Amino acid sequence: MDETRHDGEGLTLLAVLRSGGRYDASWMERLARGARAHIRGLGRIRCLTDLDMAVEGVETVVLRHDWPRWWAKFEAFRPGLTTGTTLLCDLDTVFAGDASALAEPGLAAMEDHFLKGRVSSALLRWQGDELAFLYERFAADPMRWMEPGSCGPVPNSVHGDQVVIDHWLRERGLVPDFLQTRYPRLLDFYDPAKSDPGPVVIFIGDSKPDNAVGPVARLWAGEAVAA
Repeated sequence: MDETRHDGEGLTLLAVLRSGGRYDASWMERLARGARAHIRGLGRIRCLTDLDMAVEGVETVVLRHDWPRWWAKFEAFRPGLTTGTTLLCDLDTVFAGDASALAEPGLAAMEDHFLKGRVSSALLRWQGDELAFLYERFAADPMRWMEPGSCGPVPNSVHGDQVVIDHWLRERGLVPDFLQTRYPRLLDFYDPAKSDPGPVVIFIGDSKPDNAVGPVARLWAGEAVAA
């Protein structure tokens, strides 16, 4: 697995794949295939993982910590991991159309689908080591920050990585542009009734690409979908 920092042009797409759950290397392969097809300006794709896997066109980087579930995503902010523009992208994202806007520079995040004004880590973009403090602070005391209530009262029934990320960004006065505001037609939340999804299909709750139907299911399987 490659732990070396490479300087290069173009967006670095970064994903985190922790073993023991629903996801395996095939999810990374499908995400990479879709991103390559639909993001002009995409340079490298890296996957932080504890799996011994090889996916064409994807550089694998070893997870350093045994942080469970979504908490492993804090490793995406490790200092020196990437340079230039970096996009953290959830494995259950499906690209259905031109998503080149994601390669533009600048701090930006998906707005939480249910909690307006709150950051979602499903899609989060930054520059260089701009957000390295997130990793450093979490790594210093992970058990504290994994504890519900560690960020004070939050309007969220689930305490996870994005609650902590949102809390710490607010503390620093870092306000990401919300992707839905900056690019109003870019994100599309999965709806099985839609016949023309895209450009970037986001899944919420129990819906996932592996139980999707219609054109999204065909896209995730790598099949061409008629315009």
